[in-house]
Amino acid sequence: MAQQLITYFNRFKAFVILAVAILLTASASIFIGDKAEAKTFHTPAERARLHEMLQTLPTDTNLWFGGSGKCAGCHGHDPAGNAFITSTGEDVNIADAWAGTMMANSAKDPFWRAKVSHEILVNPGLQQDIENLCTRCHAPVGRFEAEYTGQMPYSIAAMEQDSLALDGVNCSACHQQFDTLLGRNFSGNLHYKRKQVWGPYTDPFTGPMQFFAGFTPNYGPHVTRGGFCGGCHTLQTNTVDLSGQLTGQVFTEQATYHEWLNSQYSDTAAATARSCQSCHLPRITDPVDIATNYPFLDSRTPFGKHYLVGGNAFMLKLMRNNMSAIGATCQPENFDTAIVRTMRMLRDSTVNLTLTEANRTSDTVFFDVRVLNKAGHKFPSGYPARIAWIELVVMDATLDTLFASGLPDGNGDVRNRDLPYEPHYNQITSSSQVQIYEMVLGDVAGNETTVLERADTSLKDNRLPPVGFTTSHNAYDTCIITPDALGDTDFNRVGMTQGTGADEVHYHVPLAGYTGALNVSCRVWYQSVPRRWLGNMFSFSSPQITAFQNMYNAADLAPELVAQVVSGPIITSTQPVAQPQIRMYPNPTANGQVQVSGLVNSDLVSIQIFDLTGRLVAQPSVNNFDGTIELPARGLYLVAIETKKTRIVQKVLWR
Repeated sequence: MAQQLITYFNRFKAFVILAVAILLTASASIFIGDKAEAKTFHTPAERARLHEMLQTLPTDTNLWFGGSGKCAGCHGHDPAGNAFITSTGEDVNIADAWAGTMMANSAKDPFWRAKVSHEILVNPGLQQDIENLCTRCHAPVGRFEAEYTGQMPYSIAAMEQDSLALDGVNCSACHQQFDTLLGRNFSGNLHYKRKQVWGPYTDPFTGPMQFFAGFTPNYGPHVTRGGFCGGCHTLQTNTVDLSGQLTGQVFTEQATYHEWLNSQYSDTAAATARSCQSCHLPRITDPVDIATNYPFLDSRTPFGKHYLVGGNAFMLKLMRNNMSAIGATCQPENFDTAIVRTMRMLRDSTVNLTLTEANRTSDTVFFDVRVLNKAGHKFPSGYPARIAWIELVVMDATLDTLFASGLPDGNGDVRNRDLPYEPHYNQITSSSQVQIYEMVLGDVAGNETTVLERADTSLKDNRLPPVGFTTSHNAYDTCIITPDALGDTDFNRVGMTQGTGADEVHYHVPLAGYTGALNVSCRVWYQSVPRRWLGNMFSFSSPQITAFQNMYNAADLAPELVAQVVSGPIITSTQPVAQPQIRMYPNPTANGQVQVSGLVNSDLVSIQIFDLTGRLVAQPSVNNFDGTIELPARGLYLVAIETKKTRIVQKVLWR
């Protein structure tokens, strides 16, 4: 106890000295003007960078919460290079890591804004309920300030005028949550305390945050637990019928937290235990100084990098290309960094893929494709638009295609995708069949719907469950597997034992008399916002829908490749191979000619040019390809290049 008192006294003394120094420096700068400029520690460029960050992020507070800029002053980039630097020299400051994420931009997300508008246009009598619900998680510090100060209902119109609400899921939105009902709340039923913040470290130094920011830091071990995320990552909606009347039924639209509960990762006593934070805020053991300007404070370990990384690279790219239109308050490099981290997670931490030749007869070759979920929840998880699928392509020795299931089309969607949805398969015997992992919503009439308020049942949910997932878990009722996949003896089980987290699909590929060597490729693609899912929304009109539709039509719609196996004449189980660095330039082009570099002609399979409606408008010959692609006319195109190792799709503009 005596040592603790000494530590507190020394910290307090240092804080008083620092505060006096700051006040004296501020006073001196008033009286000596430009002479103070030469006496400051940081260079003008360093101060400008910090000033720019503080100016773009909101620094104001309301009665309960604060803006991210209020925290960035001490928990953002340190121009002196002292705080938030790891032993390898990496800058892991919290503000920059967070600023370009989906969390930081949750209230500005143009897809979300368009979808809220769509739901209201379909069910105008529910506008107040829809806006009250949706802003709980997308604009919490505005929405709960209104609730706690008696200013409900809270509307999108109010959010648009509220700088703190537009700050999205900011520092206050997470760190002011306390642990009442932790893990038992859902649908944005969050619980906050006024200007109290919680962090993972014992013995917080409270003085600076209380004095300068008006918030009191507390030790809160709950911030590192999975339940801390459950309030927004379990979403239930009240079902309405086709006339907009409430049916009294509740539908679980998203259950990422419950999917994690129903996995091997949620057992804290097991060696496999992993919290949500362990992946999405990866922890390092380096001692890190977690505040600028306070060198006398102890370094902290472990430290959670505030990457808040997920799998929605598509929306991050779309927002990066429309920063002014959405009112982004971060810097372009914040988006760029978040995109790179997202792509890395998709390719390193999503699935394992294996391809095995099981048998071959005179007229058929049999392949087993096994996809193992490496995530701590279903894949895909979260918003029900998201899909993943398997592509299998079999070619002969001359690279003529014998079989192709699951090829992406020019719109980034899946070729030969059935309407209203593709069934789940254990065996695939035709190119017209494709294994798609997805959740399909059904309305009260049993028809497929993308209107969330009309969701009454899951017509299909064969998304890959996490390892350890079982139908006997007490959270299963919120994250079911529909019967088509549940009856598949190779889906999440071996024999009667559940929990493999894998699906094995058996392909029977007709050879039509071909007996030679085969070239085979297998890929898993992922798409967060498929065009087909937007059809109903785009049939309505509002400023939000029109704005998003324009952004979407101008975006790169190519799906994300999350795993691949490419083999030659002998089929073996292999690890994913690196993609060749194929580049198309110049882009835009002034004369309609595009050069292609990084391409090995012997690997080239096809070149296709699509317009933005998905119509194939040109297919240049790949025989003796000279590296130049000629676009058919001025305009915007999707150019798809397929090789034996990969397939890339790039948007190209002829001005």
